[in-house]
Amino acid sequence: MNRNDLSAIMSEAHRFAKIAGISLSNALRKAWANFKLKIRMQAGIVKFYFQKIDGTIREAYGTLNDRFTSAPMGNDNRKKNDTVQTFFDTEKREWRCFKKMNLISVVTATGL
Repeated sequence: MNRNDLSAIMSEAHRFAKIAGISLSNALRKAWANFKLKIRMQAGIVKFYFQKIDGTIREAYGTLNDRFTSAPMGNDNRKKNDTVQTFFDTEKREWRCFKKMNLISVVTATGL
């Protein structure tokens, strides 16, 4: 972890607090959870839960590690969205995403 990581976590926490109207303390918890999830997904497959747009809770097994993905993430020129986390769903074998603000919990890491 370096200074840039801490800066990114704080920026994300401020964005969460502003968008959702939650306390900075709760926003920091969410920002740290998202940061830790991303780090764990880069290492292997992670089980986590998030709330979908329709309000249902989704259990996902995702990764960002090239060893587990079937195809590289698209090489398109679309604008990147900082409010969503993209991941490779190992059950559906497709790239998916969820709103970072809707992350509920990270359960386990497998496939390390």
